[in-house]
Amino acid sequence: MRAIGLFGAGEQARLELIDLPEPQAGPGEVRIRVHAAAVNPSDLNLRTGYWGQRPEPLIIGMDLAGVIDQVGPGVHWTPGARVMAAVAAPNGAYTTQIVLPATAIARIPAGASMAEAATLPMNGLTADMALDMLDLRAGQTVAVTGAAGAAGGHTVALARLRGLTVLADSAPADERRVRDAGAHVIIPRGSGFAAAVRDSVPAGVDGLVDGALLQADALGAIRDGGAYVGLRPYIGQGERGITIGHTSVRDRLPGGARLESLRELVEQGVLKLDVAGTYHPQDAELAHRRMAQGGVRGRLVLDLALL
Repeated sequence: MRAIGLFGAGEQARLELIDLPEPQAGPGEVRIRVHAAAVNPSDLNLRTGYWGQRPEPLIIGMDLAGVIDQVGPGVHWTPGARVMAAVAAPNGAYTTQIVLPATAIARIPAGASMAEAATLPMNGLTADMALDMLDLRAGQTVAVTGAAGAAGGHTVALARLRGLTVLADSAPADERRVRDAGAHVIIPRGSGFAAAVRDSVPAGVDGLVDGALLQADALGAIRDGGAYVGLRPYIGQGERGITIGHTSVRDRLPGGARLESLRELVEQGVLKLDVAGTYHPQDAELAHRRMAQGGVRGRLVLDLALL
């Protein structure tokens, strides 16, 4: 099989096409011929060495969509099924074949392309996990930063589905996108976010999902005793009894059952799938550079069916 291997870290990091032995599905496992893998901020963090030491070459990528081409004993799936999954390095998604537990996969949404399906797993699971961690009740308020991003948009939509009043940040160019996701109140994006939230909810919101990584600058938006969940570990001290946490999709793997629930929400129109662009695997470096520039709406996707 072929894969995209990550060598080095930081400015010396590079992505190269490599050949690896073909994996075989064992008991309770399936092998997937990967057609599409999304490029995520987590991939860039691994590239920079954010998570510390790791083997080389490292196979990164956290979301994939493809077709089952082999099943192991005791598996109810059949070859030919179109599926998606969230995975984690070193058994990452930038590869033409991958073996996973059967409990890790879910059908792709009806009518979705492989590229579209590949944008859902990590972002959907992240949004779902963040809201579970906040543990809010219907009728309470939640603020979302980074709401125009892939995980942020899913967070807004899932929060509204849970009966929460959603205040979400947006640049002027993204307001339509954020409203369509389900935001009740649009807050200007930037350093004045917390004060603007207090203008709408003077006592502060019950919880906040921080996709923009405002961290301490976002705490002012939260009421005393409320909750904060970031998409990265929080740096600094909490205040006013606010509970601090962060998401880690690894803690939700294998995530097949939850992905099936998210698939249903896509088919119902609650969640939207958005591909910002597709790249040949040999151009993975270009995709990473584009993601690092910021401002990507939706997800960039590597078309591994081309290998």
